[in-house]
Amino acid sequence: MKRIGLLLTVTMLLGGCGLAGTGVSAAAGAESAAQQAQAARQTEQQVKEQLDAAQSAAAAQRATAEQESR
Repeated sequence: MKRIGLLLTVTMLLGGCGLAGTGVSAAAGAESAAQQAQAARQTEQQVKEQLDAAQSAAAAQRATAEQESR
């Protein structure tokens, strides 16, 4: 019972000064940053795949041009 009273008191104190809201905002901000980092990694992977495909296409074009020039 004492724990509940202590928890209620701490919650009211933190809520009254805005720290509870700050903690929630910080947690939401951290989650958003994690989602942005994941999106950035996915974008990076897509760009790498596109670059690899472009390099392969360029190599194939060079090989074709060399074959035709012979």
